[in-house]
Amino acid sequence: MFLKSLLSLVLTVVFTLSAYPSAVSATPMGGTLPELHKPAPEFTLPTNTGDGTISLADYRGQWVVAYFYPRDFTPGCTLEARRFQEDLPKYLERNTQIVGISVDDVDSHAEFCDSEGLKFPLLADENGAVSKAYGAWLAPLSLRHTYIIDPDGNLQAVFTGVRPVIHSAEVLAKLDELQGQG
Repeated sequence: MFLKSLLSLVLTVVFTLSAYPSAVSATPMGGTLPELHKPAPEFTLPTNTGDGTISLADYRGQWVVAYFYPRDFTPGCTLEARRFQEDLPKYLERNTQIVGISVDDVDSHAEFCDSEGLKFPLLADENGAVSKAYGAWLAPLSLRHTYIIDPDGNLQAVFTGVRPVIHSAEVLAKLDELQGQG
């Protein structure tokens, strides 16, 4: 009887976990995602780069990869940031800027960039307002979502349920498709 109950519990957990990624993409936990092919929500946030703040409007004329992540120095977030950094020359070749956004403050972002050798800005969304506008909020953290914004400021692609180990490669492939290189 005990083994049967244990097996039932294990199967329930396995089926629940296997269903989770599709549930995330079908109904985003972070709220309403902005519409594709419409203007991306504007933002101006403090940054670790010493420039004070960065706005989405600062990047008009360039593609932007805005990726939201939960916390600096956590394993998945560190892996994702490292992959974007490794591929940074490929993004720059595609006239694309990367910005990372989380609830961490600019001091944490500066330490994280120094620790990981990151050469792209991290923005401090401490109250989650920008994360909410992008449907990437699950209080008290930003969800791991990524958005590709075209040079005119329109949202062209959304990634939810991101897997950090392969995500940068997925974003590059989508950029190539959007830019007619794929």
